[in-house]
Formats: sequence, structure tokens, C-alpha cells
Amino acid sequence: MLTAHQISEIRTFLESSQNPIFFFDNDADGLCSFLLLRRWLLRGVGIPAKSFPGLNKSYAKKVAEHNGDMAIILDKPTAEPEFFQELNEKGTPVIWLDHHNMPNQKFENLSYYNSFDNVKKFGEPITYICSKIVNNKGEDWLALVGCIGDHFLPDFSAEACKDFSELWNSVKTPAEAIYKTEMGKLARIFSFALKDKTRNVIQMLKFLYTAKNPYDILNSSEHMLERYEEINKKYQKLVEKAKSSINGNLLFFEYSGDLSISADISNELSYLYPNSLVVVCYIKGEKVNISVRGKKARDITLKAINGIESATGGGHENATGAQVPAHSLDIFKKKIEEMVDC
Repeated sequence: MLTAHQISEIRTFLESSQNPIFFFDNDADGLCSFLLLRRWLLRGVGIPAKSFPGLNKSYAKKVAEHNGDMAIILDKPTAEPEFFQELNEKGTPVIWLDHHNMPNQKFENLSYYNSFDNVKKFGEPITYICSKIVNNKGEDWLALVGCIGDHFLPDFSAEACKDFSELWNSVKTPAEAIYKTEMGKLARIFSFALKDKTRNVIQMLKFLYTAKNPYDILNSSEHMLERYEEINKKYQKLVEKAKSSINGNLLFFEYSGDLSISADISNELSYLYPNSLVVVCYIKGEKVNISVRGKKARDITLKAINGIESATGGGHENATGAQVPAHSLDIFKKKIEEMVDC
């Protein structure tokens, strides 16, 4: 957890900006982190960062396009040096909030904050950190959605839902919160709605800037709910298909198409098969995006991509992502199989 001094420092940085540009990870934790800060500041532009695993130079240009005076990175583990070089040339300060197990990032004009604890091997989600920055209990319902979307039950879970008890029940794990409660459904709605055309994502963000409570979203006629239903049908079919790929302690599933939701699929499969290593591979063109869930997923992933040219990967101890060239997928799979008792 960040210290009270660090939280205060971040708050001061944000308040000093007249038009901050927020780059947030393309999932519920990233989205809710941004929403908490945007709803508190009442200014700024939000841009989902879809590049893997971090920010590339193209995102830096968006700061100038939107006349931003500060860049805020939320929940992204890496960023290319060219991203900072582009902003340094214009003297634009960067605030970076992260919780992945990464070495301290040092670039000019960068203030870097990471909640990862090397002793506990854990870092609170960025939504949790942003809830401390905002310090508004009326926004805890939104903070809860982001936290459980990142498989974390915050200490304010029960309090956040006291006015929405029918949307929450007695759960003991983050996975139960995601798959057995309506608040968890909100996290899935957010995640799926981000996987849409840019104009629809912008429309969704504008709506969420002013949503007063979970009912405003669940009972709305917004396109985001239509998008959720559309993707959920395909998602459920993929989950069912993936179940047939279980082989002992390994579930290795490959798919292609127009829907990149490997992280969502791997999360649910890990919930269904808690004792197995889950590997979900989304093949698109010459690249494969991979989500790995299970015990020591990070160590296994890094060993599997070692030696594969152009491969990247990293993340949390038991939940990681990777990208490998499509022609190297068989090599990656063989390495995984050698490390896991099938």
C-alpha cells in the first residue's frame, strides 16, 4: 500500500493539472481507476491503453492532440522509452500508478508510484489506490467494481454495498464476487464494453462520468449493455469450448476470431479449475496474445518465453500476460507442458 504521504503527493499533482490525459489499462480496474479520478477532478481526458504490454510512442502524441498538460498512467506495467522522450521534449510531467512486480521506473519528469510489496508479493489494485486519493465513500461502489474486476476484495466491500444489498451477497473470494453477484456483473460489463468501437467507448465514458449508483448502469438503455450481451454470448461459448481442453493440471486453449478476451476467459477458467494452470491463447495474424492463470504463473510464463524471439510477458505472481509470434506458439506450448504435470 502507498503511504499517506504518497497519496497526498499524488492528489496535489493531480489538482495542479488543468487538463490531465489519463492512459488506463483496458479492463475494469483501469477503467474504474480513471473514472474515480475523473469524477473527482471534473476534468481530463481518458484513453484506454490497448497496446501490450505497455504504452508505446503513439500514445504520447495523444497528449498534444488533446492539449494536455500532464500524462497519468494507470495500471500499465511498462512503457517504451520513446513514450517519455516524446513528452520530455515538450516538458510534460508524467504520473504513473502501478501495482505490478516491476523494477522502479526512472525517466525525466516522471513521478512513479507502485503499491507492490516485495515482502507480501502483492500490490493493491490501482482502483483501490485511487479510492484513497479521492477519499469519497459515496464512490466506494465504483471502487468495489474495479477492485473485484482485478480479483481483489477491498476492506470496504460490505460498506460500499450497504445501500445495494441485493447486488451483493456473502462472498469469501474475489472470484465469487465476480461470478456470483450483480456487482461482479458490472465488472464484466465494463470489461466487455471497452472492447468496442472508439466512438462507443467515448459515449460510455461520458455516461459513466455522471452515473450516481449501480442501478443507473444496470437499468440504463446505454449501448454498453447491448455490447455486453453481444460479447457475453460469444464469451460463454468460448468458455464451454475451452473446458474440453483440460488435461490433468493444464488447460491450454487456443482460439481466433474478432474478439480478444483471453484475460476474461482465463479468469473464469481459473475459477472453475483452481488446481490447474490455465493458458488461453488468442491468435490474430502473426501474433498471439496469451493469458496465464494459476500457481506461479509468472515464473512459468517467463521461463516459457525465454529464448523466443520478440516474445514479451509479465504480470502478477499468479496472473500474467504474454505475447509471442504465431510461428512460435508450438514452442511456447511445449515448454509449458514440460513444466506442468499433465
